[in-house]
Amino acid sequence: MANAPDYKALTVLEPIARELARIPTLGSDELEALYIELLGRKQGSLTAVLKTLPSLSPEEKAQLGSGANALKRDLETAFDERRQALKSETQARAREGVDLTMPGRGRWIGAEHPVTRVTEEIVQIFHRLGFARATGPEVETEWYNFGALNFPPDHPAMDMHDTLFLAIPERRIVPDRRANRTSGVVETHERRASSDRRRPSEGRYLLRTHTSPVQIRTLMAHKPPVRVVIPGMCFRKDPFDASHAPVFAQIEGLVVDEGISFVDLKATLSHFAQAFFGSDTSVRFRPSFFPFTEPSAEMDVSCRICGGSGCSACKGTGWMEIMGAGMVHPTVLENCGVDPERYTGFAFGMGPARSAMIRYGVNDIRLFYEGDMRFLGQLAKY
Repeated sequence: MANAPDYKALTVLEPIARELARIPTLGSDELEALYIELLGRKQGSLTAVLKTLPSLSPEEKAQLGSGANALKRDLETAFDERRQALKSETQARAREGVDLTMPGRGRWIGAEHPVTRVTEEIVQIFHRLGFARATGPEVETEWYNFGALNFPPDHPAMDMHDTLFLAIPERRIVPDRRANRTSGVVETHERRASSDRRRPSEGRYLLRTHTSPVQIRTLMAHKPPVRVVIPGMCFRKDPFDASHAPVFAQIEGLVVDEGISFVDLKATLSHFAQAFFGSDTSVRFRPSFFPFTEPSAEMDVSCRICGGSGCSACKGTGWMEIMGAGMVHPTVLENCGVDPERYTGFAFGMGPARSAMIRYGVNDIRLFYEGDMRFLGQLAKY
């Protein structure tokens, strides 16, 4: 820019040339806006001047063209120098460290999901009563999920519209002569039962519809007395509505020993309800039916959302069903190689999400699945 051309003397270029003096003082955003205003390909001031050259006389074209090109070079040089200066200033500020005058930024901290928290609390309550934790596979066979639990072959739960079956060949059972027991040959030899019971097929594979198959596996692996609590995920073709979900957590319990009665069941579950929901919680048992228990009952607790006056969550009854329970059916004990003449037991199953709804006053189970951090953040404070 030392040998300045005579573009400043040209009337049409003089306003554009004046902008050269501003460029070294502009910030990043203003700099780019001015660049577009002067040199933009569609609406730039200097670009518009260059587009008029074809309509001028040869003398005017030579004079204006020379001045416009010189001005364009000086502008581009000035813009490049300013961009480099701004970059250097930014790097220098970064090297100086953190600006302590800046206000602090809030840091998001994750929290345990309310259903997970409730599951662990329920497990701990039963742990204090002497229950051990048991787990099992989520992919099961029809025998473990239904047959061993005394479901008849034509039970509606075994229909395709209720259960998620998997496209895996049925598992066949063959004798394992080395162990003199019945084993399923899949990838490894696996003991199936504590007796020599032979089953021609375990049926189709499926995603378990409840955690009850773990009861069967526990009784087949351990002799009574047995006292376990079983948390896990279950899968059903249920509609996704305010009180149902196709994938949900479940907690089951199993007690098998000599002399176990329905009185033990009621005392255990009543203690749990008051330990979890509060000492003022009312409990009731209603007769019910399950293939794997006899007699069977549904257990309700007083609705904590409406205080018993009736709401949509409790369907206007003032009570909320939290679990099913009953005395273990003798056929189930026999299927597991346990003598039903000597041993009795009780079992129960509940959904911790429903218990969380009662605990936190939530009237729609879908809120637990939406991942809304505002909702979960509120429950994390309880």
